[in-house]
Amino acid sequence: MNKLLLVAAGGAVGSVARYLVGVGAMRVMGPGWPYGTFTVNVVGGFLMGCLASWLAHRGNTSSETWRVMLGVGVLGGFTTFSSFSLETALMIQKRAYGQAFTYSAASVLLAIAALFAGLLVARKVFA
Repeated sequence: MNKLLLVAAGGAVGSVARYLVGVGAMRVMGPGWPYGTFTVNVVGGFLMGCLASWLAHRGNTSSETWRVMLGVGVLGGFTTFSSFSLETALMIQKRAYGQAFTYSAASVLLAIAALFAGLLVARKVFA
């Protein structure tokens, strides 16, 4: 039950952060492209890399608590594959195939690259 509360609390924080990034992106960049979802997925990849590296260096029993709260909860609430999928499908329905391909490829590749960047940065910091 304790882990469920950690996931719920972390998810609330991550979801609010995702919402705020989306609102901010819409204000700054406009509605022409899903900048908010793109941003949270790339930043989330970076943060997950940092978290994974940090947890690997900690290597103690409290690491599971941090993994559940931050990885599953906060970052699970912050990043969003379902919104990404919907936005891609809407682009395809509008026959914006190039935009859908670019968005999909860039989201996946940059989120993975950001995760590796997070791993590298955190290894330097926590080593």
